[in-house]
Amino acid sequence: MAKFHEEWIVGPHGPIERVATGLFTVAGEIVMPLGRFPRRMTIAALRKGRLAIWSAIPLRDDAMRALEALGTPAFLIVPGIAHRLDVKAWKRRYPEARVLCPPGARKAVEDVLPVDAVADILDDPDVRLETVAGVGEREAALLVRRDGQLTLVVNDILANVRHPHGLGAHIMARLLGFGVKRPRMPRIGKRMFVEDAAALARDFRRWAREPELARIIVSHGDILQDDPRGALERVAQDLE
Repeated sequence: MAKFHEEWIVGPHGPIERVATGLFTVAGEIVMPLGRFPRRMTIAALRKGRLAIWSAIPLRDDAMRALEALGTPAFLIVPGIAHRLDVKAWKRRYPEARVLCPPGARKAVEDVLPVDAVADILDDPDVRLETVAGVGEREAALLVRRDGQLTLVVNDILANVRHPHGLGAHIMARLLGFGVKRPRMPRIGKRMFVEDAAALARDFRRWAREPELARIIVSHGDILQDDPRGALERVAQDLE
């Protein structure tokens, strides 16, 4: 896969789906040899008519019009070093949008375009951007509180690719451990950036203790809604 796209290249994707008040997601696919690998963008509406775009995916014109009807893209969040693919094209389309990423990903993201901040500058009491512990500050998480519920949005520390499409996607999901049988931290993620497994496990358990936790949105795979606490606890155990 190329490190990033210069132009607005639209791949396969579904509709914008409402998850909760002011929280939306789009399931897309990366076309690869002998299959398509799932990826997901999340859109959080903020105060003052602004939008935070997590792991940006170019959409068709009709879908972009629907997105712009939700608000103005004000923040482009690159949640990890492997999610730079389309952020430059989004920045060209929305030059006023500010680029955010976790501190440990800054150098990699700035190989593509300048970073405006490595901390939470979203200015919304219901949406918090965190840097995940134990991974060299290279992964972010987003906590969105709406309708009396908490949605946890994470990146490559947890995957739930239960339905890879095509032989190539099946092989990639299984070999790299992207959660084909149950939600898991991808093996490639463990190898690439876990520096303190105990600290990362503590973050998983901290999120699991959140009384309002209703769902987890991952960058690769299906949304976890049936037992999000149990999924976090099992991944924490995997790290021990």
